[in-house]
Amino acid sequence: MGGDDAEHVHLETAETWRAWLLQHHERSSGVWLVSWRPATGRAAIGYDEAITEAVAFGWVDSQSKSLDGQRTELWFAPRRPGSAWSRTNKERVALLEAEGRMTDAGRRLVDAAKANGMWTILDDADALIVPDDLAVALEHGGLRSAWDAQTPGTRRATLTKIALAKRPETRARYVNGAVAGLSPSRQ
Repeated sequence: MGGDDAEHVHLETAETWRAWLLQHHERSSGVWLVSWRPATGRAAIGYDEAITEAVAFGWVDSQSKSLDGQRTELWFAPRRPGSAWSRTNKERVALLEAEGRMTDAGRRLVDAAKANGMWTILDDADALIVPDDLAVALEHGGLRSAWDAQTPGTRRATLTKIALAKRPETRARYVNGAVAGLSPSRQ
């Protein structure tokens, strides 16, 4: 992720952000996109607009932080070929394709993700579908109702972590950790 020495660009519209990406997406390793806070009343690119334009070029957002009392910044970098695609970013791809704004650079990463399984790996997590191993552990621990009482965002984060585990023993550890976190003795 970008450090403080990484490039910072202050762009106020989706059009100027897209122009920056068009010029730099192949060479840059990442950039902090600086925006005015809404309370300042100054022109600023919207969060969703910024992400949508980045997706068009095969880039992804990550850390957001406060720059000062009037500005925030959001880190954008080229997406790694083995990274998972969320439902929201897949929806952005569909919109960009429909509008004719998806670039070849972004399309290549989509094609790679479809080929290596990363396009669909989060589908069940995004739909809050509990995998069999977690369901068995929840039932065994009598914790299914505690699981269901969690917010959708909390459940989605846990399901995403489990889905992205690369090794079976890592996945088992994540499942066990999720169940242990629901245990009344941990409350």
